[in-house]
Amino acid sequence: MIEVVRARPEHVEGIVSVCSDGYRATYVDLHTQEYIEKVISDFYNDERVLKEVENSSKDWGGYFVALDGDQVVGAAGGGMTGDETGELFVIYLDPTRRNEGIGSLLLGAVTDQQKDWGATTQWVSVVKENQKGIPFYEARGFIFQSEQDNWLDAKATKTLRYKREI
Repeated sequence: MIEVVRARPEHVEGIVSVCSDGYRATYVDLHTQEYIEKVISDFYNDERVLKEVENSSKDWGGYFVALDGDQVVGAAGGGMTGDETGELFVIYLDPTRRNEGIGSLLLGAVTDQQKDWGATTQWVSVVKENQKGIPFYEARGFIFQSEQDNWLDAKATKTLRYKREI
């Protein structure tokens, strides 16, 4: 049985692994290998993830992890970008554990946190060709709003902005 909890320091290694493996699996055909490894190095390293686990606020609500026993099989986090606006910043699963409902459980935990903080809308950014993410978000009520440059690299694939009422 999958349990979703607030991440603790002992989950850092699992978060790094799930996010790195999930990022590679999601973007292997959408970005260069160099770009993928730079993002992973910058965002999913032990030091940064530990800080993000230990220091949360409304801007960054911290990580939630999906646990199968003691094994981290998914991770997600978000924050508030306005008084009534939440944003899902990250959600990744162990690539071998897709289509088990784990992503929905993680999104639910982040959404509940944001609702507790007063959010009435929730946003997410997704790479334009991401056919793993787009159907997931649309099935959960997110509606396309706009297309924009990738915030990390304007030359990279465009990013789509989605919103839903929560």
